[in-house]
Amino acid sequence: MQWLGTGFVAVIVLGAVGWLVSGGTGSDRGGMDMQGNVSGAGPGTPTDLAKAAEDPSLRTGSVEWREPVIVASGEAYQGPWRMNESDFRYVDAPAADFRPDGSLALVWVEQSRRDVFYQPYGDDGRPLTSEPVNVSRSPNVFSWLPRVVAGPEGTDHVYVLWQEIVFSGGSHGGEIFFARSTDGGESFSDPVNLSNTPAGAGKGRLGRHLWHNGSLDLALGPDGSLYAAWTEYEGALRVARSSDRGESFSEPVTVVSREGPATRGPSLAVASDGTVHLAWTPGERPDADVLVARSDDGGSSFSEPRVAVESPGHADAPKLAAARDGTLHLAYGESEEGPGGAYQVRYTRFTGNFEEPRTLESPDPARGGGFPHLALDADDRPHLVWELFPNPGQRPMGLATAAGVDGGRDFEEPAPLPGSLDPELGINGSLQGLLTSKLAVREDGLVAVVNSTFNPGQESRVLLYLGEKRGR
Repeated sequence: MQWLGTGFVAVIVLGAVGWLVSGGTGSDRGGMDMQGNVSGAGPGTPTDLAKAAEDPSLRTGSVEWREPVIVASGEAYQGPWRMNESDFRYVDAPAADFRPDGSLALVWVEQSRRDVFYQPYGDDGRPLTSEPVNVSRSPNVFSWLPRVVAGPEGTDHVYVLWQEIVFSGGSHGGEIFFARSTDGGESFSDPVNLSNTPAGAGKGRLGRHLWHNGSLDLALGPDGSLYAAWTEYEGALRVARSSDRGESFSEPVTVVSREGPATRGPSLAVASDGTVHLAWTPGERPDADVLVARSDDGGSSFSEPRVAVESPGHADAPKLAAARDGTLHLAYGESEEGPGGAYQVRYTRFTGNFEEPRTLESPDPARGGGFPHLALDADDRPHLVWELFPNPGQRPMGLATAAGVDGGRDFEEPAPLPGSLDPELGINGSLQGLLTSKLAVREDGLVAVVNSTFNPGQESRVLLYLGEKRGR
């Protein structure tokens, strides 16, 4: 058992994956010892990972990658959990989305300042502004695990959703906050609390004493409507809609009540006809399947949940993407042995029914993979990125990537994301939970991957990886 800095939490490693999950009671150690050393990191880096990092190739299948760009860097220290008085000093948890003009909207967390920051980047990997903008502006309350969505064509809108560790009188802290920019990210509106609950919004449970933070999602519809989804520690899954491009939001719609199995890892996808698709898992069930529901009335109501793919294993962390032709793409992690086993990434498509899922084997030397990210290009070609787990009992180190062929009927061979296995980077970040959003794909096929890293006592970084299809 390790200790993770998310508020009276424990980290349990599940089999070969080494999933980071949080929850429980006890003296929280932030995943570190008193000297700030993270368990399973630093000197324990496997030799085979170090050798893999020496590969000079910047190609994975048909994608040519550039050298990674350092977006932000800082200290790498996480002290004992003392709620919002905790001494956390590191950069973390980036997310990105392409804007209509082709630039990249990028957000991340500065833990030492307890805030979310935004900065746009050009496709040459250079920042378009001299300084990042503070989105959350709550220096006394931790803001974690943001999502960013670029506004529709003809606007300079940028939308940001995140979890804020507000203690509202319940057993667990957490509220879902939203802010928008109408000037391309030069300034942001005052943050708005969408959840207003004591139930611990933004937590996705695997058990009463196990959870990930960042259990939320944000999506844009073809008419400019926005949809925000989140789960609560107490178990419910809720969705709120904005029909005025983020100026206001509806009261949340309850998709799953707190009386049902606890929900986690919601993922939204809005089809070209406006149909809203939603996926999640009942994380506490040892045989959890991915559940899906849809809304045909703009998020005012949702259908009864149905199982996407039934299996005896434990499914987790689904991601949806809707293609122009109506095909719904789904990626998720699954352990055939249940929560204690090794996880692999699964992928399937819905074209009337979900197809038999295919397994994307994590590349050597990883012994497990999970928490996938999924996005489509203009040709409805799926791209996948996921966390690599080198050994049981360790945090993820590095990322894997694979691009689809023929609309997802096949995939190129998975490979490590070039540069992500550098042992000097330490472990992957997102120390409050691995339910994040690390992948964006531009219509012309330019791929952006963002990741945070943590080398205890040395340095933390937010990194941007840009890749493009050869011959584009």
